[in-house]
Amino acid sequence: MAGETVITVVGNLTADPELRYTQNGLPVANFTIASTPRNFDRAANEWKDGEALFLRASVWREFAEHVAGSLTKGMRVMAQGRLRQRSYQDREGNQRTAIELEVDEIGPSLRYATAQVTRAASTGGSGGGGGGGQSRPAQQQQVSEEPWSTPGSSTSADAWSTPGSFGDDTPF
Repeated sequence: MAGETVITVVGNLTADPELRYTQNGLPVANFTIASTPRNFDRAANEWKDGEALFLRASVWREFAEHVAGSLTKGMRVMAQGRLRQRSYQDREGNQRTAIELEVDEIGPSLRYATAQVTRAASTGGSGGGGGGGQSRPAQQQQVSEEPWSTPGSSTSADAWSTPGSFGDDTPF
């Protein structure tokens, strides 16, 4: 990772992520994040929008399917990844350069929304490009009724799972 430009961008999706498959059957999702800075204008005593940044982004493999199934147009997201620059020739023969974000992590922003997270079923392989996947032994891959619970725990004894049944103290 030495020498790579890692950035975090917060913005809104301009359209639903577009899920496609390469000739080899590898899923890829492409989407654009619009990030608009806001500044307070003291003279006018109001907030003003700055120039919007439209950043093309992509995710690969199982991650692409998760993004396409979870995120939609207009959602405010936080994405972290590596900037990639590529040169190409357009239809008129002009040389062009594109800067894109190869996403390592993305999720909905909870500043103005809530989200319900559901763990995806594991395929047993590694998680793709970022090396963030977790490979587990077969006996631990069984999905329990509550996927975030610890093995051997019952959800009825979990203080976090019963709303209103806990005080200010943490259950651990």
